[in-house]
Amino acid sequence: MSVFTYKQRNNIILGTIVILGCFLVYALSGLFSSILGAIVLFTIFRPVYLELVEKRHWNKSLVALLVILTSLILIVIPFLSLSILVVNKIAGINRNSFDLQGWTTRIDDYAGYHFNQPHIAENTMQKIGIYATDLFPSILGSAANIFITLLVLYFLLYFMLVQLREFEAVLLKYAPFREQHALRFAVALRNSTYSNVLGQGIIAVTQGTLLAMGFYAFQIPDPIFWGVIGAFISFLPVVGAPTLSIPASIILFAQGHTLKGILMLAYGLIFIGNVDNFLRMIINKRMANTHPLISIIGVFIGIPLFGILGLVFGPLLLSYFLLLLEIYETNRLAADRLERIRTGPDA
Repeated sequence: MSVFTYKQRNNIILGTIVILGCFLVYALSGLFSSILGAIVLFTIFRPVYLELVEKRHWNKSLVALLVILTSLILIVIPFLSLSILVVNKIAGINRNSFDLQGWTTRIDDYAGYHFNQPHIAENTMQKIGIYATDLFPSILGSAANIFITLLVLYFLLYFMLVQLREFEAVLLKYAPFREQHALRFAVALRNSTYSNVLGQGIIAVTQGTLLAMGFYAFQIPDPIFWGVIGAFISFLPVVGAPTLSIPASIILFAQGHTLKGILMLAYGLIFIGNVDNFLRMIINKRMANTHPLISIIGVFIGIPLFGILGLVFGPLLLSYFLLLLEIYETNRLAADRLERIRTGPDA
């Protein structure tokens, strides 16, 4: 006869599961980017997969491979290419090719004379260099690490798609809340993913393109490079690409082009800024409205964990966390109501 009761044995098993689960999470922490990336791509391409497989009766494996190829062409390869462009450009900056020292000197002279800030450009460039190094660690790392991350990501995505119904059934079975709340969480998760990835991606590409066009029109050197930088920082709702027009206009002022400096400033802050607000209004009507605070805090959370990918993954993780808190609160209130009904008003 066992010395443990059924409840005690069950608690021991539960404790063992928790300990092993924590160990597995720790062991897989290096692949967290792959896991989260697979979830994001699965959420984005799930409707397309279901349309082709269940309505048009295409082969599951073929559609999954088409999804992988499409995501590589539309998302992964452009993102990696632009990131490598930025890193190489930052690494290749020097006085002869970029005249950075001349720009810095002119801005410092102008700021020192008009605003009593003689070293503002020099100090800012030092901070930007440190920040850029921290922002692109995954791109600066070895190609083998990037390859392994993508390999695991697409391995997971393939089986998530091919066994989609089984995968969702398992998630629904082991979800720690009722079925209707689990389905509601799935819808909210989809909307949040669309808002943070697709919505912000559209805004970033638009702002970066407009900024590059403006820099080209006003003869600012390397407009494509600065357009890419603008696209990346467009994921920050308060900062955004329009802020890059401020140092560009200061450079024009320092060079004696007063009218160009005013027009550059107006183009960035007024035109690009309003295009940003217009796009956000349209996207928020069609997708979930991600609060700017979530985006800002999420970026500060995500960048130390994921590097440049933290611009997307950080706000996404924070949104998922807040959704879980909302579901937990809903479950708690429902449990309290059931308990009051069971015990009666006189209890």
